Amino acid sequence: MFGGATGRRAALSGLACVAATSAFVNIAVKPIARRRRPDRVGGGVPTGRHVDMPSSASFPSGHTAAAVAFASGVGRVAPMMSAPLHSLAALVGYSRVHTGVHFPGDVVAGALIGSVVADITATLADDRVRQLVS
Repeated sequence: MFGGATGRRAALSGLACVAATSAFVNIAVKPIARRRRPDRVGGGVPTGRHVDMPSSASFPSGHTAAAVAFASGVGRVAPMMSAPLHSLAALVGYSRVHTGVHFPGDVVAGALIGSVVADITATLADDRVRQLVS
């Protein structure tokens, strides 16, 4: 069901979307935005939820952008996987706020960027992905 040429095309599309999104977020957006990370102690985030605080800027959430980009890239080729993968991407975004490493707006912006960059990337790469897998 998920293997064969369609599965390989979906995986390549998802990976291409993650690569383009991650590059865009980390090279073009985060250095310009330079938003500080949340104050977990002041915000009341229990220490049991704390993960290592990333050293990069808070805006936008790169984890969320990458997760949404992967879900979008795969979903274009394998539509049955779109809802489950986007649900997992939403959980990634929620976890970034829950652990206190991002503000909610960082996650929303990450999701929007991931979706837009994935759409552009998948559109541009579709023919190339088909050639590689065929």
